[in-house]
Amino acid sequence: MENKKVRVRFAPSPTGALHIGGVRTALFNYLFAKQQGGEMIFRIEDTDSNRFVPGAEEYIIESFKWLGIKFDEGVSFGGDKGPYRQSERRDIYKKYVRQLIDDGKAYIAFDTPEELEAKRNEISNFQYDARTREQMRNSLTLSADEVNELIADGKQYVVRFKIEPGEEVLVDDLIRGEVRIKSDILDDKVLYKSADELPTYHLANIVDDHLMEISHVIRGEEWLPSAPLHVLLYRAFGWEDTMPRFAHLPLLLKPEGKGKLSKRDGDRLGFPVFPLEWHDPKTGEVSSGFRESGYFPEALVNFLALLGWNPGTEQELFSMDELIEAFDISRCSKAGAKFDYKKGIWFNHEYILKKSSEDIAKLFAPIVANNGSDASFGQIVKVVEMMKDRVNFVSELWPLCSFFFFAPKEYDEKTVKKRWKENSAQVMTELAAVLEGIDDFSIENQETIVKEWIETKGYKLGDVMNAFRLCLVGEGKGPGMFDISAFLGKQETLKRIEKAVEILK
Repeated sequence: MENKKVRVRFAPSPTGALHIGGVRTALFNYLFAKQQGGEMIFRIEDTDSNRFVPGAEEYIIESFKWLGIKFDEGVSFGGDKGPYRQSERRDIYKKYVRQLIDDGKAYIAFDTPEELEAKRNEISNFQYDARTREQMRNSLTLSADEVNELIADGKQYVVRFKIEPGEEVLVDDLIRGEVRIKSDILDDKVLYKSADELPTYHLANIVDDHLMEISHVIRGEEWLPSAPLHVLLYRAFGWEDTMPRFAHLPLLLKPEGKGKLSKRDGDRLGFPVFPLEWHDPKTGEVSSGFRESGYFPEALVNFLALLGWNPGTEQELFSMDELIEAFDISRCSKAGAKFDYKKGIWFNHEYILKKSSEDIAKLFAPIVANNGSDASFGQIVKVVEMMKDRVNFVSELWPLCSFFFFAPKEYDEKTVKKRWKENSAQVMTELAAVLEGIDDFSIENQETIVKEWIETKGYKLGDVMNAFRLCLVGEGKGPGMFDISAFLGKQETLKRIEKAVEILK
């Protein structure tokens, strides 16, 4: 088994938007496979036809495309071990269901929901298992003729796995080590339903993993309770030699309080829990996505990779290639990982700083244009250069730096009260005359000449600069004053001073 080619799979159900916990599971599968020179398969688990949601499959594929998580094989990616949609594999599953029944490892049960409910009321903590199966209506208590007659009459049935008590089940987990449990605590799980002629998750997964030669099953901690059953199924089929290694990842927990991260936490605290915006076709509800909220895919990947995994160093910023190189599944935590969404915002800020001003300007340019400015791309790059260290998202740039593109229409009252002194109008008129006489309007030249003038006049530097900022910006924000005036140019700077003096007096 150890020499087998590494093949992992990510197998979501198309029942709605892809939760960020599922994205992290896929990412860890991807990092593990790529680090081992292996392959990643994309499978769709759609055996529960009642929960199918139109558009969900396309949404999931689009999410991974955006994130840069690439599959080698599977639904929409091709491959020679398909079909990769479970609903298209009915005949394959039927063959294996029949094998289990013929080998006495599974049996047919006809109990109706009402009969099961009655039994639950009769026996507290009722479990369909070796102790109770003889009291039920199944092929172990009915004759072969009765069974065939019920099937011929079209009675609906399920196929249950026959778990023998007294066995020790060992799950060798790459994160949690050896997990041993007694088979006595397991119930005879349903493997197949005649109603839709489809298997349940348990059987479909085992058969698919075996036939698709999956070497490692890396999934969320919530699937840990089903691992012993899956080990027993591998045994029942005689596939112990090809059984994959298991790794159960820690849960993603709420940012505050206890419990698993949910969409409600995101709605309450104002962060997305889906990679892309999701439009629910059933309810019409629109849920926010990381992409539409302005996160960079690389920042989100970096953030998710460090939730429940520790590289063993102080490094926090990783490219995808660096993550692949550093990834070691044994360094995954057993304990749940708090979803610190504020740290996710920090990562996005760091990626804004890492990117070139040209790259950020390409994203900011449409926002500038939508606000009615015809600024050139070169001008936008200059503004981004001055302001990108002040924002976490590109969308936050416009409110901070709209003054570069449009003169202020009004002046912030608090700033006026604090910064516009009795002599400010006179000082600004004098400053305008000084600026008008400057031919070389570069940052350095303006600064030298203006500061000399302030010193000569005996004015306070802070008073002059604060009033100057109010004239050009309309409030007390922005980068260095000479950066602003050099960007605006002489004519626009003088025009804004003149207008402010006229309005503020």
